[in-house]
Amino acid sequence: MVVGIDVGGSTTKIVGIENGKVCSPQFITAADPITSLFGAFGKYIYDNHIDLDSVEQVMLTGVGSAYVDGSLYGRPTARTDEFMANALGAKYRSGLDRMIVVSMGTGTSFIKVDGDAIKHVGGMAIGGGTLQGLSRIIFHSHDIRQTVGMALKGDTSRVDLQIRDISKTEIPGLPYGVTASNFGKAEANAAPEDIAAGLINMVLQTIGSAANLVAYNTGIKDFVLIGNLPMLPQSRPLYDRIEALYGIRVHIPEYPEYRTAIGAALSCLQGNACR
Repeated sequence: MVVGIDVGGSTTKIVGIENGKVCSPQFITAADPITSLFGAFGKYIYDNHIDLDSVEQVMLTGVGSAYVDGSLYGRPTARTDEFMANALGAKYRSGLDRMIVVSMGTGTSFIKVDGDAIKHVGGMAIGGGTLQGLSRIIFHSHDIRQTVGMALKGDTSRVDLQIRDISKTEIPGLPYGVTASNFGKAEANAAPEDIAAGLINMVLQTIGSAANLVAYNTGIKDFVLIGNLPMLPQSRPLYDRIEALYGIRVHIPEYPEYRTAIGAALSCLQGNACR
């Protein structure tokens, strides 16, 4: 088994790859990356009754991996580039040879995959961190699940300015329901549920539009979304509409939140970085 670990600032995601299969992905949250890393690995080994000697290699990636130098519970560790891990994880069992990987974390990064060629082509400072920060400011809550639940009861058309609000006829390529301005119609007394829906809509739409622009001259029409944001219940319906608008294909794979950890493990198994 090779274990891949994506070490964030406080949340660490871990997965084992054995005989080409993903084994029991898990995550743990702690106050700092070192505590999170050791806690995640220890819990993973304990919960899955894994003999430490069967772990051939531990592959680390993510911003917190820089704090680790040396073995982990006696098992050898190595680090791999996060963009490489994103790409390999997104490509895993996708059936795709060319794609834009959209890594939707605290911010968002875009990686172009063209066969074996992997290139980071840009990023933006909008992502899950944006949604969390605005939710704290507006709803005074650190629980993002509260915002997501409220949003399911909200209506974005009550806060977003849409094409139907500014044009009597549909504009070619822009149906009535397309957003013309996020929060462009919001009033001071807007319902919290509508504000929550507008926040999620704004973050997801912005990322989707940026991804399409990044790929504009590449000829690539397949986009693989990884990270926590693709798991939001609003993601699939919204990206279905973006697919129709831009004529692209948006894929949300199994275990999207663990794809970077999966890619870290694969980087060793494929000989890209191991020991």
